[in-house]
Amino acid sequence: MASLHVMLMALVLCGITLDQSRVEAKFSKSMYINWGSQHCSISGNGEDVQLVLDQVSGSGVQSKRAFLFGSIEMLIKLVPGNSAGTVTAYYVSSTGSRHDEIDFEFLGNVSGQPYIIHTNIYTQGNGSREQQFYPWFDPTAAYHNYTIHWNPTEVVWYIDGLPIRVFRNYESKGIAFPNKQGMRVYSSLWNADNWATRGGLVKIDWSSAPFRAGLRNFRARACKWNGPVSITQCAATSPANWWTAPTYSQLSFAKLGQMKWVRDNYMIYNYCNDTKRFNSQMPPECSKSQY
Repeated sequence: MASLHVMLMALVLCGITLDQSRVEAKFSKSMYINWGSQHCSISGNGEDVQLVLDQVSGSGVQSKRAFLFGSIEMLIKLVPGNSAGTVTAYYVSSTGSRHDEIDFEFLGNVSGQPYIIHTNIYTQGNGSREQQFYPWFDPTAAYHNYTIHWNPTEVVWYIDGLPIRVFRNYESKGIAFPNKQGMRVYSSLWNADNWATRGGLVKIDWSSAPFRAGLRNFRARACKWNGPVSITQCAATSPANWWTAPTYSQLSFAKLGQMKWVRDNYMIYNYCNDTKRFNSQMPPECSKSQY
């Protein structure tokens, strides 16, 4: 058992070393400020964004294009200090009441207490699939790589190259999967003190404002959405559609080991274990293998 633990730790450290700062792109070419323009800035070189929240407004950016399948990466440095009541969001989403969405949300906390990394997925407007984690690092001290990868087989959430969660395609079993709607990329910093910290019990301390989160080097290695024709084009198996290669249809043994380490040590909530919430009528995907 000791040797297995050492091997898993080595794999984890390898993932961090290889993937933490791999993203390379410019916000100015691929994203724009969609909210709180007076509270958000894109640096002169176009590679960095600063999101700001104060009592007047929060702020946000979104991608110029929508995508279907591929890999979306961003380096993020979260609000330091007393961030209670704030949420930094990073997600992909379509629009409308039956939208698809894949989320990272970072729930702030009082000084000295850990952030909560909140993940969720919506399919055809239905969410309630939350899984939450404590970070195994200080997300305010440096930039970290957060990646959303999805293809016709699965959705995977990564942090610094370590997978933390998988949602597999069981559409053939009647479980909806995000494979028919193009999704844009969004990131924002906003006031969520009605729910974000201890269920809304802890409010924002505005004496600590303005709150600032940093974004760096957005990269989308993904299929561009060109309307309904993309449903088949982006899912077609071809060298150009690298995300359809067999190697991306399931996590490798090494990646499974990394994910097990994260989930065994840092997961704090899994909707599939919350029988009281669902009155024992669990969502159907909870009985399916996700890995």
